[in-house]
Amino acid sequence: MDDFEKKIEELALYIAGSDNIVFFGGAGVSTESGIPDFRSSSGIYSDSGDEYGAPPEVMLSNTYFFDQTESFYKFYKTKMLYLDAEPNQAHKTLAKLEKLGKLSAVVTQNIDGLHQKAGSKNVVELHGSVADNFCLKCKKKFDVAYVVSSSGVPRCDNCGGIVKPKVTLYEERLDYETVRCAIDYITRANMLIVGGTSLSVYPAAHFASRFFAENKNPGKKSAIINKTETSYDKMFDICFQNSIGEVLVKACAALF
Repeated sequence: MDDFEKKIEELALYIAGSDNIVFFGGAGVSTESGIPDFRSSSGIYSDSGDEYGAPPEVMLSNTYFFDQTESFYKFYKTKMLYLDAEPNQAHKTLAKLEKLGKLSAVVTQNIDGLHQKAGSKNVVELHGSVADNFCLKCKKKFDVAYVVSSSGVPRCDNCGGIVKPKVTLYEERLDYETVRCAIDYITRANMLIVGGTSLSVYPAAHFASRFFAENKNPGKKSAIINKTETSYDKMFDICFQNSIGEVLVKACAALF
């Protein structure tokens, strides 16, 4: 048995023995569904922004949204919406774990809604969702289809106000209650599985730190699945640099 299979066997035992698992995921979870991440060589931030007149980090800021709304939506509709994407094996396996009563929550940095599409019910979306949009003037809510079908800047059909995606842009604070809820789930978990995030930026690093700081019980378990090493790897019981979907499917094979 090679090292990978040994780690899969160990992870399978941890999952089988846990009834309060929390999964914390980043962009790497959705890359297996064809959605690009942000910081890899082929990610969204690798685009120079010449086509749009500004780099992606600028276009995804709150200031840019209000100052250059039409340009923002040109970029947003082209680069941030992947409505044909389907849940991958990671999303589906997590939904099955929740249905079995083993997984308490998914905490995600992604805005694509694929966890819900796979069947997960308790999903904490730290950065919001492309599915939720609202009028800045009268607060009427709109679905993503309304945004996509709008020409240029989507306008409210009730008052004519600008419709804004309910996603966290640069310069905006995360919703306090959403963060509090995520921390509560993570610190109370008896197992934390992290996937598809380097834990290098806030709030990812903060959440991992809180789990390890508040869970000194040797019975608490942890695993991280990411394509590259992270500065937190040594803190986890098991580390994988493999496909998230492959790892979860293999580790949970005996449960389904």
